[in-house]
Amino acid sequence: MKAIHLIKNGTAVSAFQTKEIDAPKPKQGEVLIKVAAFGLNYADVMARNGLYADAPPLPSVLGYEAVGTIEQIGTEVADFEIGQKVIAFTRFGAYAEYCIADQRAIALLPENISNGEAVALATQYCTAYYSAVEMVNLHEGDNVLIHAAAGGVGTALIQLVKQKGCTIYGTAGSQEKLDYLKQQGVDFPINYRKEDFAECIQKLNVKMDVIFDPVGGSSFKRDKTILAHGGRIICFGGSERSSGGIIQTLKFVLGFGFMSPIGLLMKSQSIIGVNMLRIADHKPHVLQRVINAVVELYKQSKIKPHVGGNFKASQIAEAHDFLENRKSIGKIVVEW
Repeated sequence: MKAIHLIKNGTAVSAFQTKEIDAPKPKQGEVLIKVAAFGLNYADVMARNGLYADAPPLPSVLGYEAVGTIEQIGTEVADFEIGQKVIAFTRFGAYAEYCIADQRAIALLPENISNGEAVALATQYCTAYYSAVEMVNLHEGDNVLIHAAAGGVGTALIQLVKQKGCTIYGTAGSQEKLDYLKQQGVDFPINYRKEDFAECIQKLNVKMDVIFDPVGGSSFKRDKTILAHGGRIICFGGSERSSGGIIQTLKFVLGFGFMSPIGLLMKSQSIIGVNMLRIADHKPHVLQRVINAVVELYKQSKIKPHVGGNFKASQIAEAHDFLENRKSIGKIVVEW
């Protein structure tokens, strides 16, 4: 089978090489999936740049999610059959024509779903659902800020939060993306390249009940200035640290600022970290619950992933550049 290997850290055009390797064999509780398409995530960009601690050692095959059909079944797999169309949350390995997934990290798909919409349901919608449904309890009228709102997770968060009747503030970096946010139902789109989002919100004389932040660093520091009493910040990424060496890393870490539990206690505030890899590793039953929940929401037409970029596997470098340069709106899908 063909597999796209990350052979070195650096620019997308020089980092990848497609190789012929043997297809993996499913073990107990696993299935082998013939991959039709896989998705890109910002963690892939960070892994390519050597900034993602969870990335496997080089050379490696990246990829968090794949959509395809079940080719083989390992022992003690009871709920799936060969030939079924599934979405799989993978522990890397999705940049290949075949990949392995734990049976607790896959879900059956409706036949009419596109590859792009399907791959978005794994990392993007599972992250959004776990963050917005399982980690916090949203109420009608809550003020909610979503950073990077035009991205895959951002789009998912908008759709989930809107169903709760919240007022949504969303950041993005271009007029095209602001227009997209309005179409998605964001009440107050903010161009973070032209305005300081915290100052913009302060001028409106409101505080945020919930903030979803995949950026980190200085963004998080400003989040704290607009967080309401009883407010919660959900951190699920660190895209501000997408490149650079030690100096950039120190800048990123120091950008968070310093906080004491006493301050959180006095204002009844919470800081919540979300890492779906850790949930998959240590609470696979939770991941199973989440991935089935988002597929069911799709079937009920309560969520609608937006595909912002379609690439062929031979265009992996172009796909990475598209994501890294923040040109994408919604999900990026790569097809074999």
